[in-house]
Amino acid sequence: MRALVKTPGLPVKASPANTRVRGDQKNLDELTSRRRRKPPESMDSGGDDGGVPENANEHCPGTQSETAGKEDACAGCPNQQICATAPKGPDPDLLAIIERMNTVKHKILVLSGKGGVGKSTFSAQLSFALAEMDYQVGLLDIDICGPSIPKMLGLEGQGIHQSNLGWQPVYVESNLGVMSIGFMLPNQDDAVIWRGPRKNGLIKQFLKDVDWGDINYLVVDSPPGTSDEHISIVQYLQIAGIDGAIIVTTPQQVSLIDVRKEINFCKKVGVPVLGVVENMSGLRQALSELRFVKLGESGETDATEWALNYIKENAPELLSVVACCEVFDSSKGGAEKMCSEMGVPFLGKVPMDPQLCRAAEEGRSCFIDQKCRASAPALKEIIKKLIKTQ
Repeated sequence: MRALVKTPGLPVKASPANTRVRGDQKNLDELTSRRRRKPPESMDSGGDDGGVPENANEHCPGTQSETAGKEDACAGCPNQQICATAPKGPDPDLLAIIERMNTVKHKILVLSGKGGVGKSTFSAQLSFALAEMDYQVGLLDIDICGPSIPKMLGLEGQGIHQSNLGWQPVYVESNLGVMSIGFMLPNQDDAVIWRGPRKNGLIKQFLKDVDWGDINYLVVDSPPGTSDEHISIVQYLQIAGIDGAIIVTTPQQVSLIDVRKEINFCKKVGVPVLGVVENMSGLRQALSELRFVKLGESGETDATEWALNYIKENAPELLSVVACCEVFDSSKGGAEKMCSEMGVPFLGKVPMDPQLCRAAEEGRSCFIDQKCRASAPALKEIIKKLIKTQ
């Protein structure tokens, strides 16, 4: 059987089922280019003025008018060409998104106000945990410029395949599928240098063209901040019913300042905040895994072997003790206090665990062995709370 591969902006071509969706940067750009031009954001007012941009000429008929860009009043307007060719009325792709998302029971967005707080690590481990609880799970990576999910799921080097049902996720297990632009890059070191509209076009294509099948949870890992990707994913998922957002932060104020903005973003766009996770909440590491040094005038010298031998000989019971250290200043109450002030749920704290970092680097679940003794129990408690709210 031959499947029709429809790429926006290009003619429809016949292609064998299971065609691999990869190629050079030019092909990737073509694959995700917008099918039709869209008016500038200043036109998307949606108000009674018919979407009149601020820089429009006097007597502008409005961007949604059938005569937009064609009347005498439009002559010389900087938006004339865009208005004349822009689509009018509702986006026809929204129906395709609704149809696809009808097979997804729960849709959860994972956000962070600032980068580097462990949001993708949390998304990956949340997906692993749900799959290990026998749920059917999909993980969608919409961090277009910095896709890290393929590595954290152990899927580097994999590619997307096209079937007669749509794009096929890459599977970690039979009940855990993943989709990311990282699978489409010919070289993992390639930079994706795209403006907002092209990013939004790919997000739309992920939602309407990926064949997730009947699944219980779709976890959406987003980039940090509140930019184009967030507006697009919220706009598209709201029409299909989104459960809400989990926001990941660290304890220090420089992260919490941005998380407050993220919470306000959710409130403004009508996305329920399922809860906030305080990640990297103090370092937890077994004493036997620590490295010891002696400081001197000429620098530091390694003293690990001497220190561990001394402990074995004089206090062997200490080798089973976990060392704790507050890496970030949480004297002002951290995420828990912020949640209380802003009226959103606090899901819990996950300590900074070097074993969890290693699990993420190796692309494996932190729940399959006893190595992540500090972080795995904390993550399990958070996930239990989350499931109870669904």
